[in-house]
Amino acid sequence: HVVVTGRGALPGMIEAADTVTEMSLVKHAFKAGVKAQKGVEF
Repeated sequence: HVVVTGRGALPGMIEAADTVTEMSLVKHAFKAGVKAQKGVEF
C-alpha cells in the first residue's frame, strides 16, 4: 500500500490510483481574524 498526500497530483498519478480524495476548505478561524496559535498551527 502507498499513501500520497498533498496538492496538485499529476493526472497520471490520479489515473493510476485506486482511490483519490479531494478536500476543500469550508470554514477557518483565520478568516475570522483568529491568529495562529503555538501548538496548533505551528
